[in-house]
Amino acid sequence: MRRLSSLMGLGLLLLSGTHLQAATLGADEINAAEPGAFRERLAEAERKRAEKPDEAPPAKDPDTLPTEDEARRAAEALTDPDPFLVRLQVLLDRAHASPGVIDGLSGENTVKAIRLFEERRGLPVDGRVDDDMWRALTQDSAPAVKTYEITEKDIDGRYVKRIPSDYADLAKLKWVGYRGVEEMLGERFHMSEGLLEALNPDAQWTKAGTGALVADPGAAPEGLVTRIEVDKSRGEILAYGEDGKIIMTAPATIGSEDTPSPSGDMRVERVAHDPGYTYNPKKNFQQGQNKELLEIAPGPNGPVGSVWIALTKPTYGIHGTPEPTKIDKTNSHGCVRLTNWDAEALAGIVEKERTEVHFLEEGQEPTGATAAAPPAGETAAQPAPDAAPAASPDNAGSQPG
Repeated sequence: MRRLSSLMGLGLLLLSGTHLQAATLGADEINAAEPGAFRERLAEAERKRAEKPDEAPPAKDPDTLPTEDEARRAAEALTDPDPFLVRLQVLLDRAHASPGVIDGLSGENTVKAIRLFEERRGLPVDGRVDDDMWRALTQDSAPAVKTYEITEKDIDGRYVKRIPSDYADLAKLKWVGYRGVEEMLGERFHMSEGLLEALNPDAQWTKAGTGALVADPGAAPEGLVTRIEVDKSRGEILAYGEDGKIIMTAPATIGSEDTPSPSGDMRVERVAHDPGYTYNPKKNFQQGQNKELLEIAPGPNGPVGSVWIALTKPTYGIHGTPEPTKIDKTNSHGCVRLTNWDAEALAGIVEKERTEVHFLEEGQEPTGATAAAPPAGETAAQPAPDAAPAASPDNAGSQPG
């Protein structure tokens, strides 16, 4: 079988650009998606781009695969969710190499997930979807998407019309919940709202019994994490079990130049689900013109998202976020910020004082090279049931990363 690296070796980095016509986005197209079809769409996009001499050089022989640079430019043109990328991201998520948000678009978080999956499987680590990587990933043959039926409970959730950006206004809310059914389902199934809408253009989100096509990210990781490595330079976390093998990885937003993350070793001190948040500008940072102490209610759209994993260094923790699409794309205030679902998955497998957290400095390599792969042929189970909300105000003094 011919290796796909000549085109798929573009690293799957997606920035922005002109429009690339994607294949039909439906369950059959996603569940059967293969790298070859994606390769052909990229090649076609590059040929079309070459028709505009002010934007690209003349097209090559249309039967010739584009070079890596040409493929990269074509990938930059992909602005609609692609069925192959949806399947790729879902399978990575099931393998607990989280790509962050499943959106059917490609970017650095997907590349990081590919590299970490390759590392766990003992494959060459290059961030490329080649034959060996794809063969290993598709040992999980379960469909990438499924139909979910919207329930009365979904419709009757504690939704809020608007999430204020100013903390003084945010503190007036009694619950910092989702803005509606679409956002709630997106988080439950690890998806962007854009992908959810693309899969269900005619869905009636406020009608019980409505069937919606959603990603199937599988079951949460299991085991006990005894060590978490926070890789500042790569923007990711690696969670290891007692045997030294990786249990899960995820992209992360980790500090900034102005508010760097801590250094060295610490431990998990406690876990708070649906945490409230105490804003204290004298202790942490100042947001806007807010100079007074503010108490912000719990909820998934609060400053620290749906879970707070407190560390033994005061005010620092690993937590969720109200903006999952911005993970490792913006700065944090020193903490480690994950998507809500990745933070919740991690919270379920850490243990107070038994889980060590080590912050890697620039140039330090993670110990992940010794991590082994999950058993060949292992497939994911159904998603774990959602935990009931429980206000946890015991994280006062935490700062949103």
